[in-house]
Amino acid sequence: MSLSREKPNLIVVLGPTASGKTEIALEIAGRTGACVISADSVQVYRYFDIGSAKPTEKQRGEIPHFLIDVADPDEDFNAGTYMRLALEQVRRLVEDGRKIVVVGGTFLYVRALLYGLLEGVEVNQEFRDRLAKERDAKGVASLHKELESVDPVSAGRINPNDYVRIERALEVYNTTGERMSDHQRRHGFAEQKFNALKIGLLGDRERLRRAIDERVDAMINRGWVEEVRAIRAMGYGPNLKPMKSIGYKRINEFLDGRFDFKTAVESIKTDTKRFSKRQSTWLRADDDIKWFDSADGDVPILEECSGFLG
Repeated sequence: MSLSREKPNLIVVLGPTASGKTEIALEIAGRTGACVISADSVQVYRYFDIGSAKPTEKQRGEIPHFLIDVADPDEDFNAGTYMRLALEQVRRLVEDGRKIVVVGGTFLYVRALLYGLLEGVEVNQEFRDRLAKERDAKGVASLHKELESVDPVSAGRINPNDYVRIERALEVYNTTGERMSDHQRRHGFAEQKFNALKIGLLGDRERLRRAIDERVDAMINRGWVEEVRAIRAMGYGPNLKPMKSIGYKRINEFLDGRFDFKTAVESIKTDTKRFSKRQSTWLRADDDIKWFDSADGDVPILEECSGFLG
């Protein structure tokens, strides 16, 4: 992809699950006339509507949205796929003179769009699953120490709480036997193509936990279980990647008789709160984020974004 020499401005809205990212992104887009690019690893899949909290058809009719419903549930879709599609979409919008807001909870996708990916080293899901268990048992700091022992240069560049980057550096070393810092020195990274204003949404932890409970209940009431039944009836099985995402996994387990309904719903809430906590940890490690407290309302955010986009 090639963009104009002058770097385009992007607003990126970040925050843990149920922090109000979608709502504030819509407010920003409505105020500035921007389009919205989703950075969500489940919203890319067709039919996964309720559990991924996709914007409604009405919202998408009022404000153009992109990178939603771009893959079938059995398609192989990863950060590299997202990066290619997102960069091409940004190119088109920039050529058309459109303003852009990126929003989503898949921070690896956001990072891929803004900074690129290390080419040539594939994702090793088995290794990542093992590393996630180690993280849950021992904490992120222990993995940073592990990285320090095999790749001190990368460890020195990565915040001890930045699990996503620690994971990738350990994955590169595990897969290739070569340190990520050596890969980077040899291959280099393309210059960042954007001026990005990163908006981070903060909020009281207990208020966020209540918001997650209310959000899950609302999704269930909207027909989340029926949605999963319908997807399965199309021939898409529970072992597909999106079927294993937060919430969908537990509903599939309920449908397969492994949980009763109440237990499944409570498990979704617990899983979502744990995921939200991990998201908050990743975000706090990013020094470029400009934080706003959701309790202060939208006005400060809208003023900041309007000034940035012009």
